[in-house]
This record gives sequence, structure tokens and C-alpha cells, in this order.
Amino acid sequence: MTIATKLMTLEEYLNYDDGTDTRYELVDGILIAMPTESDLNDRIASFLFAYFLQLGIPYYCLSMKAQIAVSGKRATARQPDLTVLSEAAALALNGVNQRLITHDMPPPLLVIEVVSPKQENRDYRHKRTEYAGRHIPEYWIVDPIAQKVTVLQWVDGLYEEQVYQGHEAIISPLFSNLSLSAEIILSAGHQGKSHDDRH
Repeated sequence: MTIATKLMTLEEYLNYDDGTDTRYELVDGILIAMPTESDLNDRIASFLFAYFLQLGIPYYCLSMKAQIAVSGKRATARQPDLTVLSEAAALALNGVNQRLITHDMPPPLLVIEVVSPKQENRDYRHKRTEYAGRHIPEYWIVDPIAQKVTVLQWVDGLYEEQVYQGHEAIISPLFSNLSLSAEIILSAGHQGKSHDDRH
């Protein structure tokens, strides 16, 4: 849902507070209310947060709240479902009022988006271009609707993609010690399933 207002700068966006818990992204200077996260999406993002912690990623390099300033016609900021920060990016964010990775900060190592119904274009097309423009080395699109995980690796300015389904082991250029499949990630969204086989 678009909020009818004048075009905003990144600075105005950072200081915007309507007194509600609504999450927003800024797209070409326009404030866009993000759909409420489904329980499924939240569980998948939480599972991956915990998984990366177990993998040895420091807690301060993991965020489900960090936003990223990306290039658009006008000011644009995105909020991935999960962000894995480099030490340099975590240091740059240390002490800031709003967790926004600005254009002058180092990019995250990895961003993960969990696809919501009717939002496929946003994750597969728009954000792919925007994250590539920020030189983010790796971008995962976890798609519970299509039952697949797409791993995009930044190579010479564009993303090269590898799609994983079912029991296929996900290969991450950045994290060579992963022991994950698309099925393990996607089943994390369903209550009552065992995840003991993920190691």
C-alpha cells in the first residue's frame, strides 16, 4: 500500500514515525507499507538466523531489521528478511539511530528475502537489480510458493543464479560449510517438523 505523501529523502525516511508498528520500505522516494509478515516467512527467517549463529556468524553480524539504501530513480531503501553483515558493515552500523546501510557503508555479505504471495516481482526482479547495484556478494530468494531457493552470486556486476529444490545441497560461494537443502529451509516454516537432520 502506498502512503500518499510528498516524495521523501533517505534522511526524511529515517526520521519518519507514524506512531504505528507498520513496516515501510522507501521506493523511489515513495513510502510503501510492507505487508505483515506471515508466520511462515517469519519462521523461515528465524530458522536461518539461528542456523547462521550455529555456523559461527557473530550475532552482531546478523539482522532481521537492517535496511539497505539502494539506487532507484529517487531515494530507495529495502528491508530484507535477513541480512548477514560483514565485520566492516557491522562496525559502520554500530551506534547509529536507525539500522540503515547507507551508500557510503560497506555492503552486507548476504541478503535473504522470503517471497510473499503476489510479491514475486519485487524479490525476483526489482531487488535483484538493486542488490546487484550495491555489489552485495550473495542474495538468496527463498520461495515457499514455488518450493525453491535461488542463490545469486555477484559476478562482474550481475547476479549468476543457481536454483535448488528438494534435497539438493545448497552451495553458497561465501559459506562453504553449509549443510542445508531447500527442503530443510522451506520446512522450517511448518510447525512440528523436526530439523534434527540439518547437520
